[in-house]
Amino acid sequence: MSDSYRTKSGDTWDLIAYNELGACKYTPLLMDANREYIDTAIFSAGTILNIPDITRSAVVKNLPPWKKATT
Repeated sequence: MSDSYRTKSGDTWDLIAYNELGACKYTPLLMDANREYIDTAIFSAGTILNIPDITRSAVVKNLPPWKKATT
């Protein structure tokens, strides 16, 4: 797994989380690691995103109930 990812045109947060972290449930962690792009829904090509390390203790706080990852 790499520490960064260069977006392709049309990438979305959940697609990147799935491809780079292994599951869509990590989308909140990916977004939290890249707060400067939080208002982006669909990426253009060439944006460099930080890919967070995933651990069992990694939790993002203040998520609505429908967005919380389940184990």
